[in-house]
Amino acid sequence: MKVPENDPIAVSKHLLASLSDQIPNIHSFKGKWSLIKSKLSGLGTQLTDFSDFPASSSNPLSVELLYSISCGLNDALSLAEKCQGPNLAEGKLKTQSDIDALLAKLDQHINDSEILIRSGVLQDDVASSSSKKEAVRVEARNLITRLQIGAADSKNSAMDSLLGLLQEDDKNVTIAVAQGVVPVLVRLLDSSSFEMKEKAVAAISRVSLVDSSKHVLIADGLLLLNHLPRVLESGSGFAKEKACIALQALSLSKENARAIGSRGGISSLLEICQAGTPGSQAFAAGVLRNLAACSEIRENFIEENAVFVLIGLASSGTALAQENAIGCLANLASDDQSLKLLIAKEGGIECLNNFWDSSPTEKSLEVAVELLRHLASCPPIAEVLVSDGFIARVVAVLNCGVLGVRIAAARAVYELGFSSKTRREMGECGCVVALIKMLDGKAVEVKEAAAKALSTLMLCQGNRKIFRKDERGIMSVVQLLDPLVQNLDMKYPVLILAELAHSKKCRKQMVAAGACVHLEKLVEMDVEGAKKLSESLGRGKKWGVFARP
Repeated sequence: MKVPENDPIAVSKHLLASLSDQIPNIHSFKGKWSLIKSKLSGLGTQLTDFSDFPASSSNPLSVELLYSISCGLNDALSLAEKCQGPNLAEGKLKTQSDIDALLAKLDQHINDSEILIRSGVLQDDVASSSSKKEAVRVEARNLITRLQIGAADSKNSAMDSLLGLLQEDDKNVTIAVAQGVVPVLVRLLDSSSFEMKEKAVAAISRVSLVDSSKHVLIADGLLLLNHLPRVLESGSGFAKEKACIALQALSLSKENARAIGSRGGISSLLEICQAGTPGSQAFAAGVLRNLAACSEIRENFIEENAVFVLIGLASSGTALAQENAIGCLANLASDDQSLKLLIAKEGGIECLNNFWDSSPTEKSLEVAVELLRHLASCPPIAEVLVSDGFIARVVAVLNCGVLGVRIAAARAVYELGFSSKTRREMGECGCVVALIKMLDGKAVEVKEAAAKALSTLMLCQGNRKIFRKDERGIMSVVQLLDPLVQNLDMKYPVLILAELAHSKKCRKQMVAAGACVHLEKLVEMDVEGAKKLSESLGRGKKWGVFARP
């Protein structure tokens, strides 16, 4: 029966049947030919599976693969004929090498066929895609499949097309991730092609910039961390920058942060901070900022003289590099007195001053306020900060439009309130009024930060006078005593009211606002200072002060 040449599946099936018929007549390397026969059986099953998809005869991927299979089977037939006679015309070693190459090629065909059949691309019809989203899904699935099968040139072309697709739109990234692009990209990091490896890093970095896709990268974090640190050491400037972008997302996980820090990553990142491109410096500092939040590896920063490098970058890098460097210093200083002193000694306060005054946006000030807060918790440094005018700076941002900055500023106020002089100065700058407004904030973090700051400012008589003039003050604090307010340390509103309870007028306002009812519950909860304040207000009742009905 004549096989139609325009039917690649039929051609391959015919060649496979002919080869299977010849194998029993072979006299040389019978063991290897027996193994080949078993592989042909699996390939035959896959060819039958291809027949179930009408698109197999027209889909470029399947046509290319089937053509490669038929060429391979043709070569196998020629080789089988050479092994049928008693003598091997090309010699035993050459023939054995050809058979081993044939086995490898069959394995590749079987693997590629399995990927193609399972990918679902043979069921897709780009022309009939009902929407742009569906068209992107079809294209993404096609490109992901091409990255796994075929020759190196084909894979390289597919990678270029994939990078183009990912750059178009964040939605395209989300669709490609849903189609399984991340595991394929991770495997390509093992590629022997330097160019393919760098393009895979670029694609991974693009995925890391889309928030909804970061969790998929983090799930493959440990696999990625086998490759990306090596890119930091030996990759091109382009690859290093892209690796840093990806590592920023990965290092949000504590487990990954520890892995990066313990594998020499800090040294490589600091080197980029000193000698990398402006872009790679900024992203490297961003990775270091995440790593510094992990207390277990802070010792590595000290060993690598990181403070000196970070202060240098915070003084001379791009706006993003400066912000990330300041953020990294803030994390390092969060609970380490020696690092706070080292930062101050290396010029950190001057650097903070310059960054604060030149910050391009209010949002970027959040890291500066955080660093100030941590430095201010060290008394010797706090005095220098006050003398350098940081009180006025902090009070000014208490009213800014960025929630995170306001919270950080309120927390900084608490640390700066280490003496009666600074508490009075902050009150005179308008700090008390700004904090009272924050008590009515929606987020619990805002309420607690403001209450904590006011609890120390109320130690100053002048600040108590300012507080009493604000009609909302006491009412707002009493509302914080409600046990239904979750995740708020009640001792701070109690401390505020305790300082004001010396005034008869304030006690009346507290009772009228319902403080006694809340305090009864707080006494049962053993909240610090609640019992004493309750007793104080109880005496007020005997003097004719009653709660509203």
